[in-house]
Amino acid sequence: MSVLAPATPRLADRTADLSAGPARLLVLPTPTRDVVSFRGSFTTAPDLATGGDIVQGLVTDLLDKGTTHRDRFALADALDGRGARVSFYSDGLRVGVSGRALRDDLPDVLAIAAEMLLDPLFDEEEVEKAIAQAVASVRQSREATGAQAGGALARRLYGLAHPNYVYPADDEIARIEAVTADALRAYHAEHIGADDLTITLAGDVQPHTAQAVVGDVFARFAPLGRTAVFDAAADPEAPGRTVVPMADRPNLDVRLGHAVGLRRDSPDYLALYTGIFALGGNFSSRLMQTIRDQQGLTYGISARLSGVAVEHDADVRVSVGLGAETLERGIAATRAEIARFVAEGVDAATLRATQTTLTGQHVVAMATTGGLSTRLLVNAERGFDVGYLDRYSDLIRDLTPEVVTAAVRQHLQPEGLHETVAGTLL
Repeated sequence: MSVLAPATPRLADRTADLSAGPARLLVLPTPTRDVVSFRGSFTTAPDLATGGDIVQGLVTDLLDKGTTHRDRFALADALDGRGARVSFYSDGLRVGVSGRALRDDLPDVLAIAAEMLLDPLFDEEEVEKAIAQAVASVRQSREATGAQAGGALARRLYGLAHPNYVYPADDEIARIEAVTADALRAYHAEHIGADDLTITLAGDVQPHTAQAVVGDVFARFAPLGRTAVFDAAADPEAPGRTVVPMADRPNLDVRLGHAVGLRRDSPDYLALYTGIFALGGNFSSRLMQTIRDQQGLTYGISARLSGVAVEHDADVRVSVGLGAETLERGIAATRAEIARFVAEGVDAATLRATQTTLTGQHVVAMATTGGLSTRLLVNAERGFDVGYLDRYSDLIRDLTPEVVTAAVRQHLQPEGLHETVAGTLL
């Protein structure tokens, strides 16, 4: 007689949802021994129309480069000596922190993270280095056909004050070089506060122990009352083509895309996401099988929903690499295949394969403490309850070919696709 293994408790049942000082704290104990991963974020509300996102990016680059209490080397030694890590990131309308530490070191490591976040030094020499590195990164992207094609598409689809807008390289460099240490300090004072502060921990951690630590460490991190102001809807030009000429780049990158009036919390988001994945999400997708494997026109092609958020519109975009001699044929074939996909819809066999892939990806993404803390945070940022992570796989599996096809036909408009091309044309 076989004995069924007990069902794994749901994440919602295993996750403690607590208040800790100014933070909402989500704590998920796991069987992992000794290690805890953490992640957190808060709203910053940068003024996108005046380059606030660029200043914010430099602020996050400099948070680990010294505080008013100790320099960057002392901070690095304090973390390295514990085998811990802490990093900060800018994510559009938010700033985030992530890290990992041994269980017994967690209070000290979180205190170091709070020190970096609350008391950055913005040393003049470090500011100059950060600016130089940021400029070098933009210049490097200027030589990448993919980055140039993607940026050109974003500028066709969005206005300057939209979070998905991408600056032209020269404009971005000029904005970066205009930033000063005083501007960074002012931005920090005006935007870095505990607004919508959410922190997640996963691993060898007990909820109420973590609650006391987080509440103490972030006690003086106060909300500033920031509210994001930006263009919430896309502002596309009429469909057309933008060419970004680049010397000595015979392998061209092409982007086809259009804005989609759909957000992450829209009722039909998962249906469209599944349909677009079936179109171009992996090596077994429709575009790979036809444009690459059958027609041999490209060495790589994909489709995805890009810039998805609960606050603003996203877009659907197809990325394809083509040679100069096959550019027009490749674009025409890709457009034709997208139109056929919309007309034919998603059949049952294709949907089953896509569902298996997506549910598998979901499980794998939460196989580590880092993955769990990340998924918990992203889910909370979207305003979803913790149980959504438990329901996600069932929601994907419950989709029918009819529902997915309807979402694709409603939102994917082959005739509305913009084109951008970057590289050396014949």
